[in-house]
Amino acid sequence: MSGDPRSLDVVAHEIRSPIAALVAIADAYAGAAGARRQRLLELAEAALVSIERLLVEAPTVSLRSERIDVGRLTRDAAETAALTSGHSVVSHTEAGLSVMGDPQRLRQALDNLIANGIGHSREGGEVTVSADDHGGSIAIQVADEGEGIAAADLERMFEPGVRLTADRPGSGLGLAVVRAIARAHGGEVEVESTPGQGSTFRLVLPGASGAR
Repeated sequence: MSGDPRSLDVVAHEIRSPIAALVAIADAYAGAAGARRQRLLELAEAALVSIERLLVEAPTVSLRSERIDVGRLTRDAAETAALTSGHSVVSHTEAGLSVMGDPQRLRQALDNLIANGIGHSREGGEVTVSADDHGGSIAIQVADEGEGIAAADLERMFEPGVRLTADRPGSGLGLAVVRAIARAHGGEVEVESTPGQGSTFRLVLPGASGAR
């Protein structure tokens, strides 16, 4: 991503998602019991780790590599997004997929893609998070049922500060952060979209050796 990734604008943008998650989790906790309460505590812990990491190590290229269970990553992100937004966000992931990477940074990228999908979905539309193996690479996909994106905008929307519409709030930083994180992991972010038929964003990452 061009510019200084440690800027206050980026930190302010990125910290909103885990804070919103904590608020939603706190609201849901009072009415939960048993295993549901335990699950909410796990999601809250993940949000707190994300906040701490963003404040202490703001650069998106700062990485701590470990083996990541992609199924757990996608399920946690989808569940938290559904709880936070009230939208339908579902996860369908092949079993046994893993990547070597930074769990907080990849969660940060995935949260941004899901938030983007929610923001561009039609009322009652569903956002689907999935992952599968593409010949040694792992593709994490976020598909929405929104209005789609014009071909001329598919590349420039990853530039910092670019917003394709003024109809929704936003800073134009989320997709730029996703690209920076993907490339820091030796991967890339791709998008397929047809106006009127929704969009699919794909985070393509090198698979961990012996992942399957």
